Amino acid sequence: MRDLDLTTLRLFVAVCDSRSIARAGEQANIVGSAISKRLAQLEDTVGTPLLLRKRRGVVPTPAGETLLEHARAMLGSATRIERDMAAYAGGARGHVLILASASVMAESLAEDVAGFLQDPAHRNIRVDMEERVSPEIVRGIREGIASIGLCWDAADLDGLERRDYRSDHLAIVAHPSHPVARHDAVRFEQVLDHEFVGMPALSAVQLMLAREAAVAGKPLVYRVLVSNFDAALRVVRAGLAISVVPAEVARPFTEAFGLRLMPLTDDWARRRFAICFRSEATLSPSAQLLVTHLERCATDRAEAA
Repeated sequence: MRDLDLTTLRLFVAVCDSRSIARAGEQANIVGSAISKRLAQLEDTVGTPLLLRKRRGVVPTPAGETLLEHARAMLGSATRIERDMAAYAGGARGHVLILASASVMAESLAEDVAGFLQDPAHRNIRVDMEERVSPEIVRGIREGIASIGLCWDAADLDGLERRDYRSDHLAIVAHPSHPVARHDAVRFEQVLDHEFVGMPALSAVQLMLAREAAVAGKPLVYRVLVSNFDAALRVVRAGLAISVVPAEVARPFTEAFGLRLMPLTDDWARRRFAICFRSEATLSPSAQLLVTHLERCATDRAEAA
């Protein structure tokens, strides 16, 4: 097989994602006929049809689905090469991108990464962090978008290597005047008659809350939808609704503004987070150092508790 062209693979992925050669052309500023020619050459290169042309667009064949998976991995690797080389050109000797859930970002990750970067031995390593919901984190690691992911260990981590990270405890936060504020701790089912502050629908917590509400046979009613914990706690402070928030995130806010924090007694409310990556062999030396540091932070915290 002749060398595969990354530009053509990138266009192939765009066509598969958009299900349209015309839309992929608009996104890439390339005329559809040029993309069609490249895709025909790609099919000739691999020796099998990759796309089925239908009335309303195109869909990948089984062979196309397989190539799509490989193409995503190759393009992810190419992106990492470009990013890492740019880091070297800028004077850094290593670069690590972390995808992390909102809970991890809000609770401990920034502090742990700061501790890593304060070590003189790591002064030439750059660490970037991006907040994603758990499904996107897992997909990003599988596709090679980032080296390391940190998410709830209930996520589908099949095929990835994982290490234990920190843990937290979900709790209800309410205004002192709210009816649930008289409790010291509650089960989730007890508070389902009240209105909630909701966060991104695809986050692991929101999906789990919806599932638990369905099991209890009660609706989960959102009065306000926000994008982060800070906004959720401000809504609670205004007395508009209650929210499910990690106690570790909410405690400073509740202490400052006199809100009530009531741990959930449900088994699922105690969560553990995982460090995930494709394999140790795919980690750069800088990423390996960071994984070791994050594991050590988790161990030190557990021993201190």
